[in-house]
Amino acid sequence: MLNIALFGPPGAGKGTQSEYLIKKYNLFYISTGDLLRNEISLDTPIGKEVKSVIASGGLVSDEIIVQIIEKTITENTSFNGFLFDGFPRTYVQAYILEGLMLKLNTSLNCLISIDVPEEESVKRLLGRGKSSSRSDDNESVIRTRLQEYNQKTLPVLKFFKDRGNYKEVNGLLDIKGVKDQITEIVKEELSKSLLNVVLFGYPGSGRSAQGRALAEKFGLEYLSAGDMLESEVEMQTEYGIQIKKLYDSGTLNPDQIGQLVPDEIVVQLIEEKISKSQDMKGFIFKGFPRTLVQSYILDGLLKKYTSSITKVIEIEVPTLELIRRLNVRGKTDGSRPYDSNYEKIIQRLQDHETRTVPVISKYMKLHNGVKIDGSGTFDQVNKKLAHEIEIVLKDMR
Repeated sequence: MLNIALFGPPGAGKGTQSEYLIKKYNLFYISTGDLLRNEISLDTPIGKEVKSVIASGGLVSDEIIVQIIEKTITENTSFNGFLFDGFPRTYVQAYILEGLMLKLNTSLNCLISIDVPEEESVKRLLGRGKSSSRSDDNESVIRTRLQEYNQKTLPVLKFFKDRGNYKEVNGLLDIKGVKDQITEIVKEELSKSLLNVVLFGYPGSGRSAQGRALAEKFGLEYLSAGDMLESEVEMQTEYGIQIKKLYDSGTLNPDQIGQLVPDEIVVQLIEEKISKSQDMKGFIFKGFPRTLVQSYILDGLLKKYTSSITKVIEIEVPTLELIRRLNVRGKTDGSRPYDSNYEKIIQRLQDHETRTVPVISKYMKLHNGVKIDGSGTFDQVNKKLAHEIEIVLKDMR
């Protein structure tokens, strides 16, 4: 996830830069003022409490604010992260945000401060006042607002400087100049993130070979649930013994279409793999997730390690070509149990459609997934897949 706090005195241009950031990086915009007004308009229990506090002339407590922010974050998981505008406003709120991020298994990547000298802020706001006729844009009110901003903000900035994630940009530049500085900061943060690619496709689409080739090309780890399970059985590990018992008892039949090793086993194997790959740049996931349940599991696992899905790609191959490929593979050493006859091949394709197509539909919407024509030669398809990953890497650099 990409979580940013954007700071700057009145007149620094935060609104313009915020709009750019949320569109460019698919971030959810969090402004405490907007959130409070939304709760009031929806007449929620928190909204009623906020309305009562404001009506009595009081200040909304940090306890209420953190509840609203936590609720907002947990309800907007389809975004790539969050942009906090003007929050945290106090030293105490900085600690609150840090604790909340930890609770939600994530963190604030950085606080970006748009630095604008006081006299420049006054000049800009006075100019805005003349063009918009805003009554609060007079010099006396402006200087009071700037003084209040500085008094409250300096301790917050020190908090993040001490944490090492404070970034400052020159706000005296034009809009593009400020945007370019911010973009470089974000790219630096993204470069620290894992590149996680989920590769989808019907059986016979070439996911295995393409996944391995892409992993090697980009220095990623190829993670195939099927390969991992087979390896566990061959090495007679604790998990392998459990799987073999399921086979021996008839609970699982490797020749029967649609049967899956229990998620309890698969999830533990995948988490172990992720946790032990601290130095990896990221993963190519093949064969997982296969179900909607597994998709929620993967999202949670990556979030636990302060990561997320970066790219979703589906390799599309015409059905008749899939059947032809699987039939040919059934006559080779790489044959799968479901390659042995046409009936099993068709059943396996139907199983994919029933179980996995809903997962693909979900991920395509959430992560702006792409479809790649997989009917060409291996090199032709690989070139298309590599191009999509290079686009993501370019943004991360």
